[in-house]
Amino acid sequence: MALRPSTVETATAEVFQDVLAGSSDGVLAIGLNETATADLLHSLDGMTDPPSVRLLTYESVLKWVREDFAMASIAAELVATNTLSTQMAEGPFENVLLVTDESVTAIISTKDDVVGLSTENLDLVEGTRAYWQGLYKESGSFPLRTPAYSAVGDSLATEFGPELVDDFQSMLDALGSTRGQTLDEVVIALLVAAKHEELLYDISRWGENIGIASKATFSREKMRLEAAGLIATEKVPVDVGRPRLRLLLGDDRLRTEDADEFVTVVRDELPASVDS
Repeated sequence: MALRPSTVETATAEVFQDVLAGSSDGVLAIGLNETATADLLHSLDGMTDPPSVRLLTYESVLKWVREDFAMASIAAELVATNTLSTQMAEGPFENVLLVTDESVTAIISTKDDVVGLSTENLDLVEGTRAYWQGLYKESGSFPLRTPAYSAVGDSLATEFGPELVDDFQSMLDALGSTRGQTLDEVVIALLVAAKHEELLYDISRWGENIGIASKATFSREKMRLEAAGLIATEKVPVDVGRPRLRLLLGDDRLRTEDADEFVTVVRDELPASVDS
């Protein structure tokens, strides 16, 4: 059971969709900023049969993607299906370009609109593609270090069942982005585990195995949530070794089915992480 990625509709996304839909071969995407990169990712993710895209942009842009779990998991999904590859370069990039075998499209942004100016001049297309292909090969790779959203959803469903997956997705949707938030994917996982009264050991083991965070990070964030009164724990005896902890909701306001209300309560009560 895969998570459902959010979608974005913007003028830039419309340009991307037009170019990508008309390409039967690989596409070079050059010099995209944060917003354009997000639009590219959502455009590719929404296509039934997307072309392969090689993205060459600034390291800061790729780090920006990685800081948002929802967006990074979409990018990781595209990488896993060989739809996307990413490389970083210092730039500067004078133009934002989409280069196919048949055309070069420059994306021009104005105060009120975004347009794609295209040419199919063979010499210009071949020269532009050769130039940027060369730079792409010479550029550095960028590790996303984020699991694909289908892997996250499928593994959650296998370990804990579809209802927990739905709650995890609903909270991600309500949050919008984990970038710069006191809430992130680890906190969300702990909260939905508490809602379903799962064991800390099980959710932290899942998170470490899927590549979200270490067990130590889950334990640290559990203590922060517990100190804020958002979750509580109870000891569960086991046959061998120390008792394990069952996660429980500590604030009655979190028993709501409204994900937006749930997120609002957590934001109001949860202090910033010491690592943020």
